[in-house]
Amino acid sequence: QGQLVESGGGLVQTGGSLRLSCVASRAVSGIKAMGWYRQAPGKERELVANIVINGITNYADSVTGRFAISKNKVGNTVYLQMNSLKPEDTGVYYCHAVAAWGDYWGQGTQVTVSS
Repeated sequence: QGQLVESGGGLVQTGGSLRLSCVASRAVSGIKAMGWYRQAPGKERELVANIVINGITNYADSVTGRFAISKNKVGNTVYLQMNSLKPEDTGVYYCHAVAAWGDYWGQGTQVTVSS
């Protein structure tokens, strides 16, 4: 079955940067959109950003101006550049893909922002 594999999470200080990557396996076919969600302990998973096949992007209000989502030319890899990180950005970040036959989720990568 198809997989989304995330990387790039880690521990940074307030104001620092991280770059997340997510690679979809070949079995994830017909990708229409890819994006990133995050979940803090005890809270619901929320959309951070996504990008559709035509390049249109969408961002949560809380990250607008600080984060940037992008994808590679073949559309099987999505990145999230996170700048000016704040403690409230802490959480598990999950890659998500909308594909021809359903949705896929990555296993998540931990992002921790400390003071």
